[in-house]
Amino acid sequence: MSELHDLTALEQASAIREGSLSPVQLTEHYLSRIEQLNDTLGAFVTPTPELARAQAVEAEKGLQAAHREDRPLPPLYGVPVPVKDTLAVAGVRTTRGSAVFADSVPDADDPLVGHLRNAGTIMLGKTNTPEFALPPYTENKVAPPARTPWDLALSAGGSSGGAAAAVAAGLAPLAQGTDDGGSIRIPASVCGLVGIKPSRGRVAAGPLRYDAAGLSVSGPLARTVADAAALLDVMTGAASDNPYTAPPLPKGTTFLSYAGKDPGPLRIVALVNPPIPGVHVHPDCLAAHHEAITVLRELGHHVDELDVPADESGRRAFQTLWAVLAVAHPVDERAEADLMPLTRHLRKVAGGISAPEYAEALQVLRAMGQLVSGALLQSYDVMLSPTLAQPPVPVGGLRDDDPQAELENLTRFTPYTPLYNLTGQPAMNVPLHWRQDGLPIGVMLGADLGDEGTLISLAAQLESARPWFAHHPAMW
Repeated sequence: MSELHDLTALEQASAIREGSLSPVQLTEHYLSRIEQLNDTLGAFVTPTPELARAQAVEAEKGLQAAHREDRPLPPLYGVPVPVKDTLAVAGVRTTRGSAVFADSVPDADDPLVGHLRNAGTIMLGKTNTPEFALPPYTENKVAPPARTPWDLALSAGGSSGGAAAAVAAGLAPLAQGTDDGGSIRIPASVCGLVGIKPSRGRVAAGPLRYDAAGLSVSGPLARTVADAAALLDVMTGAASDNPYTAPPLPKGTTFLSYAGKDPGPLRIVALVNPPIPGVHVHPDCLAAHHEAITVLRELGHHVDELDVPADESGRRAFQTLWAVLAVAHPVDERAEADLMPLTRHLRKVAGGISAPEYAEALQVLRAMGQLVSGALLQSYDVMLSPTLAQPPVPVGGLRDDDPQAELENLTRFTPYTPLYNLTGQPAMNVPLHWRQDGLPIGVMLGADLGDEGTLISLAAQLESARPWFAHHPAMW
């Protein structure tokens, strides 16, 4: 180990508990890297050095008290975990990626921020997001674009692009993200990370964005499966007014415990053709998918390759519900001109959605969940597919002056990920494949509602068979 950021988050936490590393020392290390690299990377919208230092001092005091009282500490105690700039943090501006809210400062924490505080993690700042966390790129009017550290000409993806860029470049050991249609898994693929979209209802929602359809959920981004699982343990818990509740874990287990558990032989269905008609899959993404099949079979899993007919109904339902998310943020009519073109377009579309159209979209959402659980996952334990249909794209490469053309670009880029937001099932990106030029190309694993444990065990097995932790970008 030559630098503190070379350690995994769990290794950092262990060193803190043992007394060989202090929360203050670790926090200063990451604040220094943010100061040096963030202007180039676009990972953070609002670094919070004063808050981070104050929390680190409190963590130091808590560590000393725990030692005196022989009291155990949470698994990630003293470890920095930034949050996406869609979450409310009391006293810290929350832009939601929008110039309209550039000066908005909430006076209360999101429930999830409370979980992170209670676990003793350190808040380095607010990570970059596109406006209202809508598109799968991270470009807005309040901060520089988020770039993947593997090639700074390329986008970090989105909408949790700032979070992924921060972790991949060593500006944070872990990060929280949100996923409405792939917003954790997309940047995880682009930045070479583990990214988990948990089951619907697994993590507390609100107060800024109550998503009645249940598309959106928060989850972890990390460099290792165990780190991601440990952060998911911290994040787990529903607020009393959360409209959804995920199935509980078996008594006495944690998500982290699954990272050390042999998954046993699994029945896996590999789905390569996109669920949306007319979408072409890039050879790099096909190569990643087929490499994953090979590795899974080498590990003793049974893998069937199936073609499922493409269907427009899922895309129509998702885009209807997604457009409604764009109007979940109240914007004064006089400020509409300050919104990004895609946001304005989606809000206009949402204004024309009738009650029967919205009800139909919800019915498709429920039907797809029943179809996947009742058909595919009665015969299989895990679904495998490419995470994306294209490799990382240049900054600005998905945007278009014509919002309808931009929507087509987004569909061609990420046709696979929205399925799990519609069904509510857990899914995760694993960085199993790397191009010859060093760019990561992820693959996606999905399981039945509440079965994050199987995904975590399988991903940990893949990580052990094909270690990816030693891959670092040049700016590392």
